[in-house]
Amino acid sequence: MKIIFLGTGGAVPTPSRDNTSFLLETAGELWLVDCPGSLTKKIIRAGRKPQEISAIFISHIHADHVFGLPAFVHSLMLEEKTVRLFGSAETIDFCLQLLDLFRLRKEKISYRVEPMVLAPGLRTELSPGLAVTGWPVPHHSSSLAFLFEIGPAQVVYSGDTPIHEPLFRLSARADCLIHDCSTPSRYLDRLPFLRTMHSNSLELGQAAGMADLRLLVPCHFFSDLDFSPSEIETEIRKNYVGRLYIPEDFSSLELEP
Repeated sequence: MKIIFLGTGGAVPTPSRDNTSFLLETAGELWLVDCPGSLTKKIIRAGRKPQEISAIFISHIHADHVFGLPAFVHSLMLEEKTVRLFGSAETIDFCLQLLDLFRLRKEKISYRVEPMVLAPGLRTELSPGLAVTGWPVPHHSSSLAFLFEIGPAQVVYSGDTPIHEPLFRLSARADCLIHDCSTPSRYLDRLPFLRTMHSNSLELGQAAGMADLRLLVPCHFFSDLDFSPSEIETEIRKNYVGRLYIPEDFSSLELEP
C-alpha cells in the first residue's frame, strides 16, 4: 500500500505546501482523503488518473478540507462513474448542499457521488479486505478520524484535532498514524486556539511515545509561520523514538505487508 501526499499544509497554502490531502493506493483501489483545491491537477502531477478514484473521504467541513470537491466533480462531469463519498452525517449533508449549489447532481452530470454516512465507531466494508471506521475527534462537530483497513495493513488519519487519547489507543494497533501537527509548542501562547483545535509537535511526540506507535506521520503544518520541519522533528523526538516520517507535498510512503 502506498500513501501519496497531495498536500501537507494547514489552511494557508504556501509555495511549498498546499492544504492537506492524500491518496491511498492499493491493488485495484485509489482513494482520495480530504478535498482542498486543484485536486485534478495534483492527482495528475502525482502520476495518477483522477478517473481512477473509487472513494472519497472527507474528515470535516472546514473549507481547506472540502472546498475542492465541487471543482473535482465538475472536472470529471463527462466521466460515467459513481464514486462513494464518506464522512459523518453532518459532513455528507454539507457536501451534498455544496454540490447542489453548483448544480453538480443534475442529470447532465455523468460523474456521480454516492453519499455514505459513517456511523461513529461502526466498521464499514468497502469491498473484501477493505474497510473504514470513523472515530469522532474534538475539532468540529462534523469531525471524524478514519481507520483504514487495507488487507492486513491499518492506517489511521486524525484529520484536524488536538491530542485525543482514545485515538492514540486505537492507533497503537495500527501500522501508521497520520496526525495533525500544526506548529511547534512555542506558538501556543501566540495562538491559544491551538490548545482546543489542533496539535503541536511536543504534545504529539508525548502522545506517540506513550502509545508506542509503529510509525508516526505528522502533517497539516501551519507552514505560513516561521518554523522548519527540523524543529517539528526535534520536538517530537524528545519523547518518541519510533519510526517517524515527515512528508512533503508529492512525497510518498510505502507500507510493507
